Amino acid sequence: MNNLFYWSVTVAVAGFLFGFDTAVISGADTLIQQQWQTSDFFHGAFIMSSALWGTVLGALLAKWPCDILGRKKALLVVAFLYLISAIGSALAPDPYSFSIYRFIGGLGVGASSIAVPAYISEIAPAKHRGRLVALYQFQLVFGILVAFSSNYFISGTSDHDWRWMLAVEIVPAFLFLLMLSKVPESPRWLVLFQQNRSAALKVLNDLKEPDPDKVIAEIEAEENKTNAHSIWQAKFKFPILLAVLIAFFNQLSGINFIIYFAPRVFNLAGLDTSSALLSSAGIGLVNLAFTMLGVYLIDKVGRKKLMLIGSVGYIVSLLIVAFAFANQSSGLIVVLAIFAFIASHAVGQGAVIWVFIAEIFPNSVRSSGQALGCGTHWVLAALITLVMPVALSQFAVADIFYFFAFMMFLQLLFVVFLMPETKGRSLEEIALDFKTKKPAAQNAEYVNAKH
Repeated sequence: MNNLFYWSVTVAVAGFLFGFDTAVISGADTLIQQQWQTSDFFHGAFIMSSALWGTVLGALLAKWPCDILGRKKALLVVAFLYLISAIGSALAPDPYSFSIYRFIGGLGVGASSIAVPAYISEIAPAKHRGRLVALYQFQLVFGILVAFSSNYFISGTSDHDWRWMLAVEIVPAFLFLLMLSKVPESPRWLVLFQQNRSAALKVLNDLKEPDPDKVIAEIEAEENKTNAHSIWQAKFKFPILLAVLIAFFNQLSGINFIIYFAPRVFNLAGLDTSSALLSSAGIGLVNLAFTMLGVYLIDKVGRKKLMLIGSVGYIVSLLIVAFAFANQSSGLIVVLAIFAFIASHAVGQGAVIWVFIAEIFPNSVRSSGQALGCGTHWVLAALITLVMPVALSQFAVADIFYFFAFMMFLQLLFVVFLMPETKGRSLEEIALDFKTKKPAAQNAEYVNAKH
C-alpha cells in the first residue's frame, strides 16, 4: 500500500494546484478590476473566466497526451503549465497578458481533471479506488482553503496584494514538477497502448498486487470483449449520458459561482470586506472537513448514497440562501447556509464526480469519456463565471439561488432514477456491464451478493 498511497498522493497534488488556481482569483477579483478599470463584461469574460476557457480546452484535448504520451508525461506537461501560469499571472503588466497566463493555467487544470483520476483509477485496486481517486478532490479543496487563507493574510499588506496572492502558487507548482519524477507509468496504459507487459508487471509488483498476471489478463480480456476503438459507439451511450449529466449538475449547483465570487456574495449579504474574506476562508475549512468525510465514506456507502445526501443538502441550503436574500435577513444566515451548501457539495458531488467519470468507461476510451464529461463540466463553469458579474447586476440575488435550487431538484431525480452504483467493482467488470446495457440491474445483483 505504501507505493500506491505515495504515488496517488503525488499525482493528486495537481488537484491542490487546481483548487488553489480556482479560488485564488476570488481574492484578486475586485482589486484587479479597480486597478485596470475594466468593465463588468470584460472583467467576467477575460479576467475571471479566461482560466476556465483554458480549462475547457485542456479537458477536451487531454485525451491525446494521456493516450499518446502516457498518463505520467501528461502530468509533467500539466505541472509545467501551472508553473508558467503562476509566474506570468503574478507579473502580468496588463489585463490582456494576465488573461493569457490565466488561460495557460486553465489548460493545466483541464488536463489534470482527466489525467489524475485516470492514473489513480488505473493503479488502484477496486476496494481502495474510490478513496484514492477522491484524494484528488481532497487536495483540490485543500488548495482552495490555502488560497482563501493566503488571500486573507496577504490582503492589505501592499498596493500589489493581488500579485502576491497569485505568486504563492509558484512554490507548489515547482514542487509538483519535481515530485512527478518518482512516479511510474500506469500499468493499464502500458498494456493497452504500448503492449509492454513486462513494464506493466513491474509496476503491479511494486504496487504489491497479489496476482499481477491475472490483472493483465483481465485488462486484455476486457479490451477484446469491448472492442473499443472510439467512444462514439451506441454501446457507450449510457456511460456518456451519465458522464454528461453528472458534470452538468455539478456546475448547475452554483459551486463555481460560490468559489469564484464568495467575497462578493458575502458583501451583498451585508458583510464588510475583511469579514467577507474571512468567511471565504471558512468555506475552505468546511469544504476540507466534509471532503475528508466524503473520502472516508465513498468506498463504504458508495457513490450513489453520497450523491443522494448531497442533493438533499444542496436543495435545502440553496433555498435558505435564496429566502434570506429575498427577505433581507442577516448576513450570518447567508454565511451559515452557504457553509451548509459547501458541506453538501463536498460530501456528494465533490467526492464523487472525478471518481465516477473515471470508472464508467473502458480502459481504452477512458480518457475520451473523461474528456467528454469534464469538458461539459468546464464549459458550464466558464459560462457561469462569464455571465455572473452581469447577472449579479441585472437579477435579484435570491432569484439566482432559486434557480440553482431547482437544478438540484433535477439532480436528485437523476440520482434516484438513472445513476448506478460502482463501488467495489473492478474497472473491467464495470466496462463489461455497460457493454451488456444492464448496468443498474447488474449493480443491484452485485451489491446484494456482497452483503
